[in-house]
Amino acid sequence: MTHPHTLAMNDAALQEARRWLGTPYRHQASCRGAGTDCLGLVRGIYRALYGQEPETVPPYTPEWAEVSGEETLHDAALRHLEPVPLDHLRAGDVLLFRMMPHSPIKHAGILTGTATGTDTMIHAYSGRAVCETHLGRWWHTRLAAACRWPARIPT
Repeated sequence: MTHPHTLAMNDAALQEARRWLGTPYRHQASCRGAGTDCLGLVRGIYRALYGQEPETVPPYTPEWAEVSGEETLHDAALRHLEPVPLDHLRAGDVLLFRMMPHSPIKHAGILTGTATGTDTMIHAYSGRAVCETHLGRWWHTRLAAACRWPARIPT
C-alpha cells in the first residue's frame, strides 16, 4: 500500500507539472517558462517538491542513450524516486519510456490521470513546448518503468 504522504507528493508533483505547460523545449535546460527537456521537467518538479536537486546532472547530447547504451536515466530515477508497478499507476507518477525496443530508457513524463477517460501525460520533447499528450498505443508500447515521488527526500 502506498503511504498517504507519498500520494500527497504525487498531487503536488502534478500541480507543479501543470505550471510548466507551455515552457519551450530546450535541450539540457530546466527552467520553467524559459526552457526544459523531459529530464529538466522532472528535475524542476523535484526542486519544487524538495528544495534542491538530488545530484548534479552532467552534460549530455541528444543521442546520449544510443551512444552509451547504459540505463542512466532509469538508474538515476531509482536512486531518487520509488519504483511503482506499471499496473498500479497514479496521477503524478513519473513515466519512463524506451523510444526503441531493447534501447535504454530515454524519455520521461508525468502521468496526469484519466480525467477524460483516457490516460494523458505532461512532458517535453524536441520541437514542442511542454504539453499534455494522450497516452495512446504508441506511448503505451514504449512505457518501460514508472516511479513515484517519495514522501521525503531520500537519504
